[in-house]
Amino acid sequence: MRTLTKESRNKITPSGAIDILKRGNERFVNNLKVNRNLLQQVNETSEGQHPFAAILSCIDSRTSAELIFDQGLGDIFSVRIAGNIQNPDILGSIEFSCKVAGAKAVLVLGHTKCGAVKGACDHVTMGNLTTLLEKLKPAVDGETSVTSDRNSNNTEFVEKVASLNVRITKKQILKNSPILKEMIEQGEIVLAGGMYNVETGVVDFYDEEMVTLETIGKKEAVI
Repeated sequence: MRTLTKESRNKITPSGAIDILKRGNERFVNNLKVNRNLLQQVNETSEGQHPFAAILSCIDSRTSAELIFDQGLGDIFSVRIAGNIQNPDILGSIEFSCKVAGAKAVLVLGHTKCGAVKGACDHVTMGNLTTLLEKLKPAVDGETSVTSDRNSNNTEFVEKVASLNVRITKKQILKNSPILKEMIEQGEIVLAGGMYNVETGVVDFYDEEMVTLETIGKKEAVI
Protein backbone atom coordinates (compact mmCIF):
# COMPACT_ATOMS: atom_id res chain seq x y z
CA MET A 1 0.00 0.00 0.00
CA ARG A 2 1.50 3.29 -1.11
CA THR A 3 1.67 6.30 1.19
CA LEU A 4 -0.77 9.07 0.28
CA THR A 5 0.67 12.00 -1.62
CA LYS A 6 -1.03 15.36 -2.02
CA GLU A 7 -1.95 14.42 -5.57
CA SER A 8 -3.43 11.02 -4.70
CA ARG A 9 -5.29 12.43 -1.68
CA ASN A 10 -6.79 15.25 -3.74
CA LYS A 11 -8.29 12.70 -6.14
CA ILE A 12 -10.39 11.29 -3.28
CA THR A 13 -13.92 12.67 -3.08
CA PRO A 14 -15.55 13.39 0.30
CA SER A 15 -17.91 10.43 -0.04
CA GLY A 16 -15.04 8.36 -1.37
CA ALA A 17 -13.14 9.06 1.85
CA ILE A 18 -15.96 7.48 3.85
CA ASP A 19 -15.94 4.50 1.47
CA ILE A 20 -12.22 4.01 2.13
CA LEU A 21 -12.92 3.88 5.85
CA LYS A 22 -15.72 1.36 5.30
CA ARG A 23 -13.48 -0.93 3.25
CA GLY A 24 -10.75 -0.61 5.84
CA ASN A 25 -13.10 -1.67 8.63
CA GLU A 26 -14.22 -4.65 6.56
CA ARG A 27 -10.58 -5.72 6.22
CA PHE A 28 -10.06 -5.27 9.96
CA VAL A 29 -13.08 -7.39 10.85
CA ASN A 30 -12.00 -10.14 8.44
CA ASN A 31 -8.35 -9.99 9.55
CA LEU A 32 -7.25 -9.07 6.03
CA LYS A 33 -5.24 -5.96 6.80
CA VAL A 34 -3.15 -4.42 4.03
CA ASN A 35 0.55 -5.23 4.10
CA ARG A 36 2.40 -1.99 4.86
CA ASN A 37 6.06 -1.15 5.26
CA LEU A 38 5.71 1.19 8.21
CA LEU A 39 9.38 2.17 8.23
CA GLN A 40 9.04 3.16 4.59
CA GLN A 41 5.95 5.19 5.48
CA VAL A 42 7.95 6.93 8.22
CA ASN A 43 10.46 8.00 5.58
CA GLU A 44 7.82 8.96 3.02
CA THR A 45 5.89 11.14 5.48
CA SER A 46 8.93 12.78 7.06
CA GLU A 47 8.58 15.88 4.89
CA GLY A 48 4.80 16.20 5.06
CA GLN A 49 1.45 14.48 5.52
CA HIS A 50 -1.70 14.31 3.40
CA PRO A 51 -4.43 12.46 5.36
CA PHE A 52 -7.80 11.96 3.67
CA ALA A 53 -10.02 12.00 6.79
CA ALA A 54 -10.26 13.30 10.36
CA ILE A 55 -11.78 10.97 12.93
CA LEU A 56 -13.10 12.24 16.26
CA SER A 57 -13.21 9.27 18.60
CA CYS A 58 -12.89 8.26 22.25
CA ILE A 59 -9.62 7.69 24.12
CA ASP A 60 -10.73 4.13 24.89
CA SER A 61 -7.77 1.78 24.34
CA ARG A 62 -9.93 -0.52 22.21
CA THR A 63 -10.83 2.12 19.63
CA SER A 64 -7.64 3.06 17.81
CA ALA A 65 -8.89 4.54 14.53
CA GLU A 66 -5.77 3.57 12.59
CA LEU A 67 -6.32 -0.07 13.50
CA ILE A 68 -10.08 -0.44 13.16
CA PHE A 69 -10.02 1.26 9.75
CA ASP A 70 -6.80 -0.45 8.64
CA GLN A 71 -4.94 2.75 7.82
CA GLY A 72 -1.24 3.51 7.82
CA LEU A 73 1.00 6.39 8.78
CA GLY A 74 -0.11 9.63 7.19
CA ASP A 75 -3.59 8.39 6.22
CA ILE A 76 -5.88 9.89 8.87
CA PHE A 77 -5.98 12.58 11.53
CA SER A 78 -6.97 10.94 14.81
CA VAL A 79 -8.61 13.34 17.28
CA ARG A 80 -9.30 11.58 20.57
CA ILE A 81 -11.06 12.62 23.76
CA ALA A 82 -13.14 10.73 26.33
CA GLY A 83 -16.72 10.49 25.10
CA ASN A 84 -15.83 11.80 21.60
CA ILE A 85 -17.15 15.24 22.54
CA GLN A 86 -16.38 18.56 20.89
CA ASN A 87 -14.88 21.68 22.40
CA PRO A 88 -12.91 24.64 20.97
CA ASP A 89 -9.62 22.72 21.01
CA ILE A 90 -11.17 19.72 19.27
CA LEU A 91 -12.85 21.96 16.69
CA GLY A 92 -9.59 23.77 16.05
CA SER A 93 -7.86 20.45 15.44
CA ILE A 94 -10.54 19.33 12.98
CA GLU A 95 -10.53 22.71 11.23
CA PHE A 96 -6.77 22.38 10.77
CA SER A 97 -7.22 18.85 9.45
CA CYS A 98 -9.69 19.93 6.79
CA LYS A 99 -9.11 23.59 5.95
CA VAL A 100 -5.33 23.61 6.19
CA ALA A 101 -4.24 20.03 5.60
CA GLY A 102 -6.94 19.01 3.11
CA ALA A 103 -8.82 16.12 4.73
CA LYS A 104 -11.98 15.25 2.80
CA ALA A 105 -14.21 13.83 5.55
CA VAL A 106 -14.92 14.15 9.26
CA LEU A 107 -16.19 11.09 11.12
CA VAL A 108 -17.57 11.30 14.66
CA LEU A 109 -17.10 7.80 16.04
CA GLY A 110 -18.72 6.58 19.24
CA HIS A 111 -18.40 3.09 20.62
CA THR A 112 -20.26 0.56 22.71
CA LYS A 113 -19.54 0.11 26.41
CA CYS A 114 -18.10 3.63 26.62
CA GLY A 115 -16.79 4.42 30.10
CA ALA A 116 -17.34 8.15 29.70
CA VAL A 117 -20.96 7.59 28.69
CA LYS A 118 -21.44 5.25 31.64
CA GLY A 119 -19.99 7.90 33.94
CA ALA A 120 -22.37 10.50 32.55
CA CYS A 121 -25.31 8.13 32.96
CA ASP A 122 -24.36 7.73 36.63
CA HIS A 123 -23.75 11.48 37.10
CA VAL A 124 -20.18 10.86 38.26
CA THR A 125 -18.21 13.78 39.68
CA MET A 126 -14.42 13.58 39.98
CA GLY A 127 -11.95 16.39 39.49
CA ASN A 128 -11.64 17.67 35.94
CA LEU A 129 -13.64 14.69 34.68
CA THR A 130 -16.75 16.38 36.06
CA THR A 131 -16.58 19.16 33.49
CA LEU A 132 -16.01 16.71 30.65
CA LEU A 133 -18.93 14.49 31.63
CA GLU A 134 -21.22 17.51 31.78
CA LYS A 135 -20.78 17.78 28.01
CA LEU A 136 -22.46 14.38 27.71
CA LYS A 137 -25.49 15.51 29.72
CA PRO A 138 -27.50 16.58 26.63
CA ALA A 139 -27.33 13.00 25.37
CA VAL A 140 -28.27 11.55 28.74
CA ASP A 141 -31.22 13.90 29.12
CA GLY A 142 -32.14 13.65 25.45
CA GLU A 143 -32.53 9.88 25.49
CA THR A 144 -36.13 9.56 26.64
CA SER A 145 -37.19 6.18 25.28
CA VAL A 146 -35.73 4.39 28.31
CA THR A 147 -37.81 5.37 31.33
CA SER A 148 -36.48 3.07 34.05
CA ASP A 149 -33.03 2.10 35.31
CA ARG A 150 -31.43 5.12 33.66
CA ASN A 151 -27.90 4.25 34.79
CA SER A 152 -24.80 2.40 33.65
CA ASN A 153 -26.22 -0.96 34.70
CA ASN A 154 -28.78 -0.69 31.90
CA THR A 155 -26.95 -1.62 28.70
CA GLU A 156 -29.79 -0.46 26.47
CA PHE A 157 -29.74 2.98 28.04
CA VAL A 158 -25.95 3.31 27.80
CA GLU A 159 -25.85 2.39 24.12
CA LYS A 160 -28.74 4.68 23.21
CA VAL A 161 -27.05 7.57 24.99
CA ALA A 162 -23.77 6.83 23.20
CA SER A 163 -25.52 6.80 19.82
CA LEU A 164 -27.38 10.03 20.54
CA ASN A 165 -24.12 11.63 21.68
CA VAL A 166 -22.62 11.03 18.22
CA ARG A 167 -25.56 12.81 16.62
CA ILE A 168 -25.45 15.70 19.08
CA THR A 169 -21.71 16.11 18.56
CA LYS A 170 -22.25 16.36 14.81
CA LYS A 171 -24.88 19.03 15.37
CA GLN A 172 -22.57 20.96 17.69
CA ILE A 173 -19.75 20.82 15.15
CA LEU A 174 -21.97 22.42 12.54
CA LYS A 175 -23.17 25.04 15.01
CA ASN A 176 -19.78 25.94 16.44
CA SER A 177 -17.55 25.74 13.38
CA PRO A 178 -18.52 28.09 10.54
CA ILE A 179 -15.36 26.95 8.75
CA LEU A 180 -16.39 23.31 8.61
CA LYS A 181 -20.00 24.17 7.79
CA GLU A 182 -18.89 26.31 4.87
CA MET A 183 -16.64 23.53 3.60
CA ILE A 184 -19.62 21.16 3.60
CA GLU A 185 -21.76 23.73 1.80
CA GLN A 186 -19.06 24.02 -0.85
CA GLY A 187 -18.83 20.25 -1.27
CA GLU A 188 -15.27 20.10 0.05
CA ILE A 189 -15.97 17.72 2.95
CA VAL A 190 -18.68 15.55 4.47
CA LEU A 191 -19.55 15.07 8.15
CA ALA A 192 -20.43 11.50 9.10
CA GLY A 193 -21.21 9.56 12.26
CA GLY A 194 -20.87 5.98 13.33
CA MET A 195 -20.65 3.53 16.21
CA TYR A 196 -17.87 1.01 16.82
CA ASN A 197 -18.81 -2.28 18.46
CA VAL A 198 -16.02 -3.32 20.83
CA GLU A 199 -17.23 -6.93 20.78
CA THR A 200 -17.31 -7.47 17.00
CA GLY A 201 -14.97 -4.81 15.61
CA VAL A 202 -17.69 -3.62 13.24
CA VAL A 203 -18.37 0.06 12.64
CA ASP A 204 -22.01 0.94 12.00
CA PHE A 205 -21.98 4.02 9.78
CA TYR A 206 -25.00 6.32 10.04
CA ASP A 207 -25.19 6.70 6.27
CA GLU A 208 -28.68 8.20 6.12
CA GLU A 209 -27.58 10.99 8.46
CA MET A 210 -24.35 11.96 6.71
CA VAL A 211 -24.12 15.73 6.27
CA THR A 212 -23.17 16.58 2.70
CA LEU A 213 -23.55 19.42 0.23
CA GLU A 214 -26.96 17.97 -0.68
CA THR A 215 -28.26 17.38 2.86
CA ILE A 216 -26.77 20.12 5.04
CA GLY A 217 -29.99 22.14 5.13
CA LYS A 218 -32.07 19.18 6.26
CA LYS A 219 -32.54 18.54 9.98
CA GLU A 220 -32.63 14.77 9.49
CA ALA A 221 -29.11 14.87 8.10
CA VAL A 222 -27.83 15.69 11.58
CA ILE A 223 -30.14 13.97 14.04
